[in-house]
Amino acid sequence: MATKRGRGKDSLEPDGLIDEIIVDAYGDDEQLWAFRQAFEDNVVVPAEAFVVGEPVTVMMIDYDGNERRGLTARCRREEGSEQVIAACDLIFPEGSAAARYMATYRTWLGIEPHPQVSLSITRRRPQKATEDDFDMTRDVELIAVAVKGNAVSCRIAGKERVITIRPAGLWDVAPGEIIIVTPRKRWRYGGHPYLSGEIKAWRLDIAALGLTPLKLKETGMWDPKDHYWGEPDEPIEEWAKPIMSRGPRPEYEMEQALPGENPDDPDTDPILEAAELREAGDSLGAHRMLMSLLAADLRCLDAHAHLGNFVFDHSPEKAIRHYEVGVRIGELSLGEGFNGVLHWGHINNRPFLRCVHGYGLCLWRLGRLKEAEEVFTRMLWLNPTDNQGVRFLLGEVREEKVWHDEPGSNLCHEKSRGSTG
Repeated sequence: MATKRGRGKDSLEPDGLIDEIIVDAYGDDEQLWAFRQAFEDNVVVPAEAFVVGEPVTVMMIDYDGNERRGLTARCRREEGSEQVIAACDLIFPEGSAAARYMATYRTWLGIEPHPQVSLSITRRRPQKATEDDFDMTRDVELIAVAVKGNAVSCRIAGKERVITIRPAGLWDVAPGEIIIVTPRKRWRYGGHPYLSGEIKAWRLDIAALGLTPLKLKETGMWDPKDHYWGEPDEPIEEWAKPIMSRGPRPEYEMEQALPGENPDDPDTDPILEAAELREAGDSLGAHRMLMSLLAADLRCLDAHAHLGNFVFDHSPEKAIRHYEVGVRIGELSLGEGFNGVLHWGHINNRPFLRCVHGYGLCLWRLGRLKEAEEVFTRMLWLNPTDNQGVRFLLGEVREEKVWHDEPGSNLCHEKSRGSTG
């Protein structure tokens, strides 16, 4: 990114640059106008940036006179939609003029000038599809990474190239699924490629997604002798006997992919922000945020889990697709024959356990009792302390009891980062 005019080396430090920008500007309003002018004079737009891990194109940085909001940025997403956000939420490429001026503005706001972000945010921006990437006379196989309104953000299978699909007719897609599209028309808007057509079929094939497995960190050994199984005079429940007989097993913590998270500031957790948006009545905003996380990294298991939670009450057929994608991505990380423990007490294990829990509940609700029994049994092996109450569900499924049709029944809606129950 180029600058429009050079400056002395000393003024490149945030504090020195602040003094230069706000000279003769008194009060917050005048100083915000001064920062707005500094961006206009020194930063070339359109410019590439990231917001919550999602690549965007910054079209304009402005100030509308609202001191509480400060500078704003009009951004264009890859599928062409535009949104106005707080400018301080932008993350520009390191070393660019935009990054330097943003660090200066953030310092003036009294916040960390260079936010610590996960590697997934600073990853190379994916390349855009070209006309040579597929044949318009044949069906196209694409990986859905996010659903936003009437469009699906996709990657071309086998390539790190992105394109946005505007499907015709009735369709339903979950991020992480592979879709087969019969193309009709292609075009570009704002430099981004688009394709219209009919989604003929979809399937789940995690191996074809080309994902890097989430890492597992061994945290010690779990010994059933140290676990509370009830009072001495109480009989051991049947589900617990094989777990106790198996003896000690290694315990692990699964890596959590969470684009946009600041490890030093839990208030930046985008999963919590999405949950709070939904609780406040902004379901669309919550949905967009979760989809943005998956557009940045399909391995964000908590986004899959929460998307499933959002539709669980009214559409278990749709919810199960979100949960299953998260389950299968997690299993890719566990590998075949995994017999370790994923304790709920390790916070980063919770996204995977939520996906498995929701998947089992949907199986039960849809009458697939044998599969639900297998899922709940495996959950107790993975997390014998059973913080999610699966042992009670397992008993009801084995007795072939009908699903308790109550809104949110048995679903774990606790916040992702803070609770320990």
